[in-house]
Amino acid sequence: MNISASNIILHSLSYNPEGILQCKMREGELPISASIDEFLTKLHRTYQSKTNKAFASFGDKTDKSPLFREALTDYMSQQLDFVRFSQKTASCLVEELQKHDFAEEGILLISKYSWTASDYLFIALLQNNHSVSVNENLELQESQHIETSKIQLVARIDLTLLARDPQSNRYISFIKGRAGRKVSDFFLDFMGAQEGFDAKEQNQGLMKAVDEFCENQALPVAKKKEVREVAFEYCNEQLKQGDDIELSVLSEQLQDSPKLEGSFYDFVSEDYQLENSFPVDRSVVRKLTKYVGQGGGISISFDQKHLGERIFYDANSDTLTIQGIPPNLREQLKRDNFADDNQKDDQNPPF
Repeated sequence: MNISASNIILHSLSYNPEGILQCKMREGELPISASIDEFLTKLHRTYQSKTNKAFASFGDKTDKSPLFREALTDYMSQQLDFVRFSQKTASCLVEELQKHDFAEEGILLISKYSWTASDYLFIALLQNNHSVSVNENLELQESQHIETSKIQLVARIDLTLLARDPQSNRYISFIKGRAGRKVSDFFLDFMGAQEGFDAKEQNQGLMKAVDEFCENQALPVAKKKEVREVAFEYCNEQLKQGDDIELSVLSEQLQDSPKLEGSFYDFVSEDYQLENSFPVDRSVVRKLTKYVGQGGGISISFDQKHLGERIFYDANSDTLTIQGIPPNLREQLKRDNFADDNQKDDQNPPF
């Protein structure tokens, strides 16, 4: 599903010879066209596919960096037009960057678009990469392009959710650094926002709840697999549609399909600190129907339905036996095994 863009503007951040960060601002929006929609859709899809997103909300109005929030409030109340709002946003970002040692520069993209019945404000600092191509005269020429498949410095605000529920802790999302405080965190600082709940943690809690619910219900192995498959199909469908996991809806589906007696919703409401709804984390929910593990140079992943059919685990010897390995892996093993056999023959000639 493509997005529908209503506004987009670009500003340029760069350092002058004296090492001072400057911002070259546009004075007008880019006209919306099919190519603009396609470009923003690519950025949107890349952002949606990121598994290390975190969520946030604005802090108290007494916070030290409320300028962006004030500008956004004025924009949402139509006291600022989009161009002026974007320029104030660029100034806030430059001011925040000047407080740090981050040598960040690039193209600041600010856009408003609609997707799945919600309006979003998308703010990204993109890299303008150089490339070399060959023209029709077979001459080399340099050009610049924005890499849409690799974005890290991004924040997105769900304007619809913010207007409907200002007390929510998740109307801002951003790409979070994988370890410690990363350069991307300054997006929170310049917006005057504070991190809310952790979507990955919520998904991990859900996975734990599904397993413990099955244990609590004393389900046989076949029924447990069915529960996990139904939960995965629901989560995967929500991910495709761009919708959140709704615990009440998931509970209804578990009672309809596997025909369970107990209520999953009642079960998680007692001991699990889960939101009633939260975004799907693909990297977590896929473990509902897969066994995944890695370490010591070995990485193994297979569908749970194969355990006991094509794949057998012996706990006493701590071994896996696989019957019917993937064809491409089989060919690699045969090729390397043949090479090893030839090497042995060379080392031990028959005469």
